[in-house]
Amino acid sequence: MKTGKKEAVKRLLGDIPLTAELYWLVRRSENPAKVHYSLKGLKEVLPEAIQAVESARNNAAPGKKIFMFASMHYWLEDISMMALALSGMGHQVSVGYFPFAKWNIEQTKFDVRRQAIYTHDALRPAERLVKFIDFTQWNSSYLTIPEELQQAVNQVTGYDYMYAYQTEEVDKNNEFYRFRYARNHRAAQVLFDYLRNNRPDSAIIPNGTVMELGIAYRVLRFLKIPTVTYEFSDQKQVMWLAQNDEVMLQNTDHLWKENESVKLNDSQLKKIQTLMTSRRNGSLFGNFSRQWQKAPSEGAQKVKARLGLDDRPVVLMATNVLGDSLTLGRQVFSKSMTEWLIRTIQYFVEVPNVQLVIRIHPGEALVKHGSIYDKVRETLPQLPNHIHLVAPTEDVNTYDIMELANLGLVYTTTVGLEMAMHGIPVMVAGKTHYRNRGFTYDPGTWVDYFKELTRLLSSAKESALEQGKVDTAWKYAYLFFFEYSKPYPWHLSAKGSDFAEYPLKYVLSNEGQKQYGTTFEYLTFNKKF
Repeated sequence: MKTGKKEAVKRLLGDIPLTAELYWLVRRSENPAKVHYSLKGLKEVLPEAIQAVESARNNAAPGKKIFMFASMHYWLEDISMMALALSGMGHQVSVGYFPFAKWNIEQTKFDVRRQAIYTHDALRPAERLVKFIDFTQWNSSYLTIPEELQQAVNQVTGYDYMYAYQTEEVDKNNEFYRFRYARNHRAAQVLFDYLRNNRPDSAIIPNGTVMELGIAYRVLRFLKIPTVTYEFSDQKQVMWLAQNDEVMLQNTDHLWKENESVKLNDSQLKKIQTLMTSRRNGSLFGNFSRQWQKAPSEGAQKVKARLGLDDRPVVLMATNVLGDSLTLGRQVFSKSMTEWLIRTIQYFVEVPNVQLVIRIHPGEALVKHGSIYDKVRETLPQLPNHIHLVAPTEDVNTYDIMELANLGLVYTTTVGLEMAMHGIPVMVAGKTHYRNRGFTYDPGTWVDYFKELTRLLSSAKESALEQGKVDTAWKYAYLFFFEYSKPYPWHLSAKGSDFAEYPLKYVLSNEGQKQYGTTFEYLTFNKKF
């Protein structure tokens, strides 16, 4: 049967009761809908995990009533293991979920029902320890939602669209937008209904910015329920988490307040220096799993010759990936990162005594839709010879350009922090975690931005950052890379192997609690920032 006919049949069967259930009885499989939907990693360790939780609960004091939520199978697998750990610590845990395979592709009701049956079957052994709620089966009594939540649905759907298409412009008539809006609105209805009638002491949500996860966070905060959001970076054995905030905003206020006056010791300084060296050289370091440069360093002078630069001052403008989660909702004075980029380039067109190097984020080499590179070319098909555009596919090491720079311009990229660490004055245009930490220039309006830019350019070669601010940048970098993250046993991208390597029996043991206990206290609000 051709794919189109198959989909038509499944759409028809999706509205007929028990068809998916009968199909499941006949055709059980690990991959129930012929898409990547699997809880295999969790299922393999579940018997031992249940045994460990039951043993730990015998000695655990009664804890809190905690609600957790996930959509998509990979988050459900991740959060279910966390839920079991919390149950073992004595908490009363509920996990609500939507059994979706993809966030960006609409599935037939038939396929979603098959995934729901598979999920229920996989989680059934743990039901005496954790309450699981399949929200596809929940009949909400609220056809309308409060206006504040309606605005949240609009905002999150816009973020979903921007993330999917790598753009900062949203077409509400687009089919994808309508698909995401329907999912998000349904999630808002269901979660608002459920949480009003089943109010927990606190909640835990992955991400908390986009998709149903973003909706869940906003519903919980609307109901004034204390909520933790969490995510994973490129570091293994750690997680990012935030209390009553979106974790992707990377709010380091509490960390900075506690450590602003602390001076790094020799060991800490050496550790951050080693990390920065590995980032420049494109090598791995410690538990970091990402290579930050694909092109090896070849030296500033070689890059200067390759780009055709001369002895005029150099301004390095480092961009983010268009539509990336670290740019969503980060406007300060511009409508978007694109507007900031274009208006800045237009300014430099009239400043030929300064060379502007625009380093497009290497991550855009993987972009399928919008691109900052394309935006620049659309605005200025012919760039003047003092403005240089470095494409994401070019084998140019960003740190070699940095060595030539007299001034840095960034939106939210970490390159801004690293330039300050190298004594380069940096102007920050977006809401990034290192903004207003004492070592960057942080204008709040277009007038202030261009006024400060003009002032810095007037003495570009003499505007090196004073040593005190450079030291502050190094200290902040150490805190962000090594203290902001919290110890955690299971990484989303390696949960299958992590579940086996760090079993619940270990995590719930005295030794495991010494290593991870504080993180679980943050997750449950037993410890606050």
